Amino acid sequence: MDFPLLSAIDSPADLRRLPRGELKKLADEVRAYVLDSVSKTGGHLGSNLGTVELTVALHYVYNTPEDRLVWDVGHQTYPHKVLTGRRDRMPGLRQLGGISGFPRRDESVYDTFGTGHSSTSISAAHGMAMAAKLKGEDRKAVAIIGDGSMTAGMAFEALNNAGVAHGGLLGDVLVILNDNDMSISPPVGALNKYLARLMSGSFYTAAREGAKSVLKNTPLYEFARKFEEHTKGMVVPGTIFEEFGFNYVGPIDGHDLDSLIPTLENLRDKRGPQFLHIVTKKGAGYKLAENDPVKYHAASGKFDPAVGFVKPATPPKTTFTQVFGEWLCDMAEADARLVGITPAMREGSGMVEFHKRFPQRYHDVGIAEQHSVTFAAGMACEGLKPVVAIYSTFLQRAYDQMVHDVAIQNLPVLFALDRAGLVGADGATHAGNYDIAFTRCIPNMAVLTPADEDECRQALYTGFMHDGPVTVRYPRGAGAGVVPVKAMTAQPWGKGEVRRHGQRIAILAFGTLLYPALEVGERLGATVANMRFVKPLDTELVAELARTHEALVTVEDGCIMGGAGSAVAEALSAAGLTVPVLQLGLPDEFVEHGDPVKLMSLCGLDAAGIEASIVKRFGTKPTVVRAAAR
Repeated sequence: MDFPLLSAIDSPADLRRLPRGELKKLADEVRAYVLDSVSKTGGHLGSNLGTVELTVALHYVYNTPEDRLVWDVGHQTYPHKVLTGRRDRMPGLRQLGGISGFPRRDESVYDTFGTGHSSTSISAAHGMAMAAKLKGEDRKAVAIIGDGSMTAGMAFEALNNAGVAHGGLLGDVLVILNDNDMSISPPVGALNKYLARLMSGSFYTAAREGAKSVLKNTPLYEFARKFEEHTKGMVVPGTIFEEFGFNYVGPIDGHDLDSLIPTLENLRDKRGPQFLHIVTKKGAGYKLAENDPVKYHAASGKFDPAVGFVKPATPPKTTFTQVFGEWLCDMAEADARLVGITPAMREGSGMVEFHKRFPQRYHDVGIAEQHSVTFAAGMACEGLKPVVAIYSTFLQRAYDQMVHDVAIQNLPVLFALDRAGLVGADGATHAGNYDIAFTRCIPNMAVLTPADEDECRQALYTGFMHDGPVTVRYPRGAGAGVVPVKAMTAQPWGKGEVRRHGQRIAILAFGTLLYPALEVGERLGATVANMRFVKPLDTELVAELARTHEALVTVEDGCIMGGAGSAVAEALSAAGLTVPVLQLGLPDEFVEHGDPVKLMSLCGLDAAGIEASIVKRFGTKPTVVRAAAR
C-alpha cells in the first residue's frame, strides 16, 4: 500500500508546508494507514477513523507542539500519533516496548497531557491556558472532547470555571465538541427541522440537565430553568455554552476540511474561551465500522479489513465478564429487588443481555461514576439491591461516594469490579491494581477475590446476599476454565480453604493467582490456601498456618502496598505471631502496556516467578530461626 504524501510527513511542520488542496488526499492516506495498522495490531478503530480530518486540520492550523492539544480519553489519537513522528512505530502499538494507545507525555512532546479516563481535557487545557497567561506566553490550548465525555460532571465543572475571568485574566482555550451521536443533515430541508433534530439528541438532553445542576443557586439558574420556554426559532445549540461564557460556533461538518480549517483559523485568532461544535461519524470512511460503530469500536486482534471482524473458529473460553452477565440475569430472575447500574459500560461489563431482559431495572447513567454510586445508595435506602458494574480503574473516580454515601451508612450495594489487576494493552491508565488497597481500608466494606469462574459466580451471590457493601473483583478475560455451577451457594463468610497440604511454607493466594500458586506448591511441597476474602480476612486460618509453617507467602494481582499481603501481616501482628512473610504482588510503579501474560511474568507473578521469589528468599527447604515463645 502506497502513501506518497504521508510518507513525507515526519512532523506537523511538514504537514503545514503542504498546499491546502492536498490535505484531503493526505487525510485519505492517514485513514487508510490507521485502518491497516489496527488490522495488524488491534486497538481502537471507529473513534480514530472519525477524527482523521479534525487531526489534520488542527495540526495544520495550530503551531503544535507550542500550541497545546489535549485529547479527551485519548483513544482517538492514532491519526495524531501518525502525524507527529510515530508513523513507523505504529506496528508496535499497544505492545510491550511499543507506543501507547493513549497520549503520553513521556512518549512525545506533541502529547501535552496524558489521558485514558474521560472528561479531563477541558480542565487540563484551561489550566494550560491560564498558565500561559500567568507566564506571559502567547500560546493556545485546545481540548478535544466527545459527546459522551461531555455529559460528565467534571466537564461542566471545567466549563463553569473556564468561562469566568480570574484576576482579570481569561485563558485562550478552545473546546472542540466532537459530536458523533448524530448524523450530518443533508444540504436541503428546513432549518427548523435540522435544529429540532439536533436539539432532541441524547447529548443535548444530558448537557441541559448537567448544566442545570451546575448552575443551581447561581444567577444563571433562572436561564437554565427557562431553557425549554425559549421560542423555538430562537433556540440554537450554543445557547447553554454561551451562558457559561464561551463564544459558540457550530455545528459544522467535522469531515469537511474546507469548513474546518477556516473556522479553526478564525477561532485561533480570538481571545478568551471559544467553543466549536463539530459533527463526525464513527468509523468514517470504512463502511463496516460506519454501519456498526459499537462492534467496530475496537479490534481485539488482527483482522482483514476487506472482511471485517469474524468470530473465531474455536469458541473462546468463557470470560469473567460473561460469568458476571449470566449471574446478573439469574439473580434478577430470583430476586425482584436487584437493579443493575453501569457508568456507560454496558458492553464492557457484560450487561447487554440484562438490559434486554430487564430494561426497567437496567440503568446506564453515562460517564458519571460518582453519580452511579450515590444513585445506587439512594436505591439501597429504599429497599432495593443495587449491583454497580464498574471497572476497577473507574471506581477510583467515585471513592468519596463509596465512603461517604455507601459505607458510612452500611448500605447493601454490590460492586462488581471488572478488569481487576493488569489489563494488558490499555496500560497503566486502565489497570485495576489498587482496588484491594483502597477498598479494604473502608469500614463496613467487604472484599472478595474469587479464584476462578465458578468461584466468581458464587462470590457474587455471596456478596449480593450480604447486608452491607461488598466488592467482588475479577480480571479481564478468562480464568482457569472452571465451569460455573448453575446453583448459587453462599460461601462461608470470611473463610478461606486449604487447597493443598504441604510443609515448611504456606502460600496464601488471593484471587486467580491460586492456580500458579498450586503449581508452585506441587514443586516445592508447600501448603496452598485459597483465601477468598481479603476482608473479612480469615484470621483463624492465617494464625493456624503461621503456627504450623516456617514461613508464609502471600500472592495477589494487586499492589503490594496496602494490599492483601499487608492485611495478613497486620493480622499476624495483632495476634502476636512472629513468622517471616514474603509479600508478592504488583510493584510500586506503573506497569506498562503489553501482553498480560508477559507483564505478569515480568512482575514475577507467574508460576516460575513465584517459585523463584520463594527460593531466593527461603531456599527450597528454608530453615527459619523463630523467636522464643513467651
